Amino acid sequence: MAGATTAKGGARRTPPPGPPPPALKARRRLRLPRRRTLLVTGVATALLGSGVTWLLYGSSWLRVEHVAVSGTAALTPGEVREAAAVPLNEPLAAVDTDSVEHRLRTRLSRIAEVDVSRSWPDTIAVRVTERRPEAIVEKAGKFLEVDEEGVLFATVPQAPKGVPLLQVEADRSPSSRHFGATRLRREAVAVIAQLPEKVRADTLSVRVRSYDSIALGLTRGRTVVWGSSERGAAKAKTLTALMKAVPDAERYDVSAPTAPAVTHS
Repeated sequence: MAGATTAKGGARRTPPPGPPPPALKARRRLRLPRRRTLLVTGVATALLGSGVTWLLYGSSWLRVEHVAVSGTAALTPGEVREAAAVPLNEPLAAVDTDSVEHRLRTRLSRIAEVDVSRSWPDTIAVRVTERRPEAIVEKAGKFLEVDEEGVLFATVPQAPKGVPLLQVEADRSPSSRHFGATRLRREAVAVIAQLPEKVRADTLSVRVRSYDSIALGLTRGRTVVWGSSERGAAKAKTLTALMKAVPDAERYDVSAPTAPAVTHS
């Protein structure tokens, strides 16, 4: 009896044949399809990428149908569109916006800044900032507009209202060897920007003989000797006080703002 019991207790039972345990089946399910899943995912990604590429470049959708222009004043939207030369019916994604900006800056000198962007699904948006004339130069019966940097940027048949005439006579001054016409125009425009609002509205002309010899011609035959563009705020304050104290003066000299002078008619 004892031997039979020992043999019975020490023997290992072989599991009966049959389906694997549920946990093992789950592990196999997770292990076996991984490569298949990666393959399917890769194929789906490639197909999606091909579909997006076709939609952007090959389909009849998402193509340029409009060029929207904003920010114009002296220019017209038609002039901007013509200079931009955006190809219509081309894929919107294929438009080189940098090239469009370059064409606009090159062909339209009146443009100071320009931003070209895509406006989905079918529009190129062009936003321009035009140069503003701070002064004008007369030449051969026409007028050249001067911006805040002293750059001549446009020719107009008539002088814009409220823009002073700039007269540069640097060729008569030794300073012409050191300051070119553009630099002197820039100095003159800087003086215009420093003027008190009322004086600026009355300014008809700006005469430049050298870097430190700039004078203003005002309404009613008045003259302001400004000198250089340096110490502009002090000169503006002194000029305002002088005009208030001596309103009937013919000539105001603020080239040295701490020692101003006036001349009566």
